[in-house]
Amino acid sequence: MKNTIKRVPIPFCGVMLGLVALGNLLQSYGEGIRYACGIVAAFILVLVLLKVIMFPQMLKEDMKNPIMASVAGTFPMAVMLLSTYIKPFIGTAAKYIWFFAIGLHAVLIIYFTIKFVLKLQMPKVFASYYIVYVGIVVAAVTAPAFEQLKVGAAAFWFGFATLIALLVLVTVRYVKYPEVPEPAKPLICIYAAPTSLCIAGYVQSVMPKSKNFLLAMFALATVLYIFALVKAIGYLRLQFYPSYAAFTFPFVISAIASKQTAACLANMKQPLPFLQPVILVETIIAAVLVIYTFVRFVGFVFAKNN
Repeated sequence: MKNTIKRVPIPFCGVMLGLVALGNLLQSYGEGIRYACGIVAAFILVLVLLKVIMFPQMLKEDMKNPIMASVAGTFPMAVMLLSTYIKPFIGTAAKYIWFFAIGLHAVLIIYFTIKFVLKLQMPKVFASYYIVYVGIVVAAVTAPAFEQLKVGAAAFWFGFATLIALLVLVTVRYVKYPEVPEPAKPLICIYAAPTSLCIAGYVQSVMPKSKNFLLAMFALATVLYIFALVKAIGYLRLQFYPSYAAFTFPFVISAIASKQTAACLANMKQPLPFLQPVILVETIIAAVLVIYTFVRFVGFVFAKNN
């Protein structure tokens, strides 16, 4: 068992995040499906916490790596979402867990900025940088559950501002330094996540809403989604790497963004009916990728010979 825990990689948190987000995406198909996703995500949470407790030195070493340190942001993101799952059972305590996760993510932003951004090396910049800065927009997505819209709005605007800056920085990196180590190649699929996450945060926490602003974000998110999906199809042929986690949350949040864009525009009395089949296709793709990636991670972590 000890060796199994030792093999739990930080990117497994990305799969946990993908699962809790998938539960929210599929909630309209049944509350049981949502809680099933939450239970599996909680199982991953236990594994990750055991790794932190039993092998703290490994975590310390991982945090010296810009990829691992940035991917670590999926942990507080997932905890923010999980806090909304457990709110019906533990009440106010869930809010404190939510605030703790936001605080933890803020600490990561400060650490990452000092450790890597202030000493920026362009070849070491990856799409996972989006997780650190734009990832805190999950607070905007979950804020209504705790009646904290001001916190949510602040998180959205911070995330949106950093999204614009990172779109330039990360894109310049991939254009100027196109060579990427094979284990890090799937990370480029994260491109699908930040704009879609901002859409979800905007719809949930920002008032009043602008149709043109929403449509502009959705147009950008759609282009980035198609780009990431094409990349994912190609990189699924690679051997398994923990970076496979990039095949989960980005595609789930894209489907959520499409779903929330359609609902928001309908509330504005300006519906876009053609989005319904798009949402269905994106939901199927997201579910398949999350399940597939979870199975691959379980095979990796619980393999007898690794």
